[in-house]
Amino acid sequence: MAVNLESCDSLPPDVEPKLKYDRLANDVQDILLKDAVSCICVHTKFICLGTQWGVIHLLDHEGNTVPMSQDGKNKELQAHAIAVNRISVDLNGDYIASCSDDGKVLVYGLYTDENTHELSLGRVVKSIALDPCYFKSGSGRRFLTGDNKLVLYEKTFLNRLRSTVLCECEGYVQSMSWHDRFVAWASEVGVRVYDLVARCSLGLIQWEKSPNRSIEDYRCNLLWSASKTLMIGWVDTIRICVIRKRSQIELQTRDVTEYLVDPIYTFQTDYFISGLGPLDDQLVLLGVPKECDPETGKAQRPVLVVADYKDCEFCEISSDTLNIRGYEEYSCNDYYLEMLIEENRFFIVSPKDIVVACPYDIDDRVYWLTEHGRFEKAITVLEEVGGKTNKHSVVTVGVQYLDHLLSEHLYQEAAILCARICKNDKMLWETQIMKFQAMQQLRTICPYVPKTPEQALNSHIYESILYEYLKSDPQAFLKLVQEWNPALYKIGVVIKAVLEYLLTSADNLLAAPDADSKQANNNIYLEALALLYCHQKKYDKALSAYLKLQHKDVFTLITKHKMYNVIHDKILDLMTLDCDKALAVLLDKTKIPVEVVEEQLANNDVFLFKYLDAYSKVEPNGKYHGKLVRLYAKYAREKLLPFLKCSDNYPIQEALDVCQSNEFYPEMVFLLGRIGNTREALQIIIKQLNDINQAINFCQEHNDKELWTDLIKRTVDRPEYVTLLLKRIGNYVDPRMLIQNIQSGCEIKDLKDSLAKMMCDYHLQLSVQEACKEITLRNYFDLHEKLIMSQQRGISVTDDFLCCVCQGRIIIRDLSNAFDLMVYNCRHSFHKKCIPDSDEYQNCAVCSAVKM
Repeated sequence: MAVNLESCDSLPPDVEPKLKYDRLANDVQDILLKDAVSCICVHTKFICLGTQWGVIHLLDHEGNTVPMSQDGKNKELQAHAIAVNRISVDLNGDYIASCSDDGKVLVYGLYTDENTHELSLGRVVKSIALDPCYFKSGSGRRFLTGDNKLVLYEKTFLNRLRSTVLCECEGYVQSMSWHDRFVAWASEVGVRVYDLVARCSLGLIQWEKSPNRSIEDYRCNLLWSASKTLMIGWVDTIRICVIRKRSQIELQTRDVTEYLVDPIYTFQTDYFISGLGPLDDQLVLLGVPKECDPETGKAQRPVLVVADYKDCEFCEISSDTLNIRGYEEYSCNDYYLEMLIEENRFFIVSPKDIVVACPYDIDDRVYWLTEHGRFEKAITVLEEVGGKTNKHSVVTVGVQYLDHLLSEHLYQEAAILCARICKNDKMLWETQIMKFQAMQQLRTICPYVPKTPEQALNSHIYESILYEYLKSDPQAFLKLVQEWNPALYKIGVVIKAVLEYLLTSADNLLAAPDADSKQANNNIYLEALALLYCHQKKYDKALSAYLKLQHKDVFTLITKHKMYNVIHDKILDLMTLDCDKALAVLLDKTKIPVEVVEEQLANNDVFLFKYLDAYSKVEPNGKYHGKLVRLYAKYAREKLLPFLKCSDNYPIQEALDVCQSNEFYPEMVFLLGRIGNTREALQIIIKQLNDINQAINFCQEHNDKELWTDLIKRTVDRPEYVTLLLKRIGNYVDPRMLIQNIQSGCEIKDLKDSLAKMMCDYHLQLSVQEACKEITLRNYFDLHEKLIMSQQRGISVTDDFLCCVCQGRIIIRDLSNAFDLMVYNCRHSFHKKCIPDSDEYQNCAVCSAVKM
């Protein structure tokens, strides 16, 4: 079947066509050059073509001639003298029947001469219908003819034909259609449906007559679209009827036929109808516009319409104007629409042309959609059928769509589509990414590129993406290095590219007007370089890069990869970068010797102080406490005194010298008190600190009478101190010591109250001492009495008591073998003879051994 792109006019570009058209070619073209088609009948096996010269041709569905005779010699059948009016074929395709205005009726067997007939009726025969089951023996070999009456012919005894007039018609039976037990025919009054089993008419469907046109001038088109569904197209009206079986109640109560014809849809169209048929749940109509062409005054081109009719409305879905040869000279009666309902194939026939229409299949739809740039719809159609057909696939269409998007510079949409179509196809990924690379759009496709090791592409792809980011977006380049699995690319290649870029940029850095911005970018590249070195396990180079950047990830690098031995000469740099994090690294389980740290920080007292301060808290061995005293004095005096009090590992004299040189008097007081020089310490408190309360507390702490005396002598000449001493000294020393040293005539504020307070405190002290003495004596005598009573009390000894030495019984009934006993208050028992030198054992030997 040759494709002819001019078989129908193109639809508007945004309307997807419903049908595709091919002009029937091959041998049929030779037939049409010499003759013209007068009628056609299509079977699943072949096409029967009747011509104006009365010849019947048998063709395959490609238009090739099929021999008519059993010997294969006759390629055509001269059935009639003039035009063939109708052709009918049985269901099996074994027999064909034809009729003509020459009055001749022919039943012809394609494979046998049996049951063939050639009748000369002597009158015009407009229609004929062969029993669909004519090929079956026992079917009666029936056929119908239609002229001015409807006649049934059937085989009788001795192969004779018996004719029966089923109906006397008004006018000629111009068309008929037979299906199963029902036959429908059209005459001048309308369409009648007849039940061949019941031999009765089921009803007449009358056709509306118009004053402007006569229905006799138009061919009635009849088609059984299903076993009990009849489609009628006549003039410009369509009716769809259903053969319905009456209920049992109707049959019992009324004298009616078993079946009835029920018209369920009626539609008026804008065309004169040449044929109709079903297309799934829709209707296909072949029609000719009612009006002539306004320019030529001749007939317009025929139209093939696909319409939806299920909602009682005739709604056109698509309408194709057909480019039929010689259409200007034809009327609606010159066209025929035959079909293979099972295959949804339609044969549009004119006297000089045959066009085959069929629905667009998936490949046709995809081709049309892609040709019209509707790639998204084409992909959706393919996905609905599993993603692949004989000619197309989601991948092939997707690649076309991708190329289209790239040509339109829609790079983001192209990148999303690439991920959609490539999925896990590594080769396809690489091919499409190369297209992005050619347009310098690798950054656009980057977020969608597979990044898991299982789906990894060629390393060159990832290296190319990194290189594009390296040149244009340093921050994004760093992010990729951080996020991507280093197994995706060759680390050495990327490191080389980064180093080359840094060397090139360093040469132009000083002369550049935006030097600060370029330096910031270089720092980002250095950070990425450090990460790459880490991926390469060259941690020493990564460490150097981080330190050069002053990047705090250096500490994570050190701890994660245990690089403690590498950083000995970089301790000062680490402390400068982040003191707290550096201390955490340096103090991590003492993995770095303190001597090394102390040596590296020897010239930086601030960092040394922070390190030793932290070190003293985790390792209080006191090795560096002497040096820490000096550093506390210099940088954290508030920590010095608590440190001096809690540590015993510093040289006291050196600490005292440091405090004296810095005039740290509280610390000097503590140190002097610690070495026993309390009098000098007291002098500092009174003279330098001028704090009588601290002086009193100091004397109370040391509880030295000479120290109290010294305090009194040094403060007695200051009345304000005397008042405080009178109030607080009574609990510790004899008040007379103070009173005797007060100078005569000295004015003391609140003397009376102070003396009263002192005396009360002193008497309270004496009372407490007396009470304590009395209680102590009472407890002594009570305990002494209890001791005597317990020692005088007897100890019960039973038969169960054993000697702790010989394990023999203590109590022996035979007095001749009895021994002296020793029983202690702890209830341990011994034979006296078992203990050598028993007189010396005043305490229990067992209990003494346990205590030891």
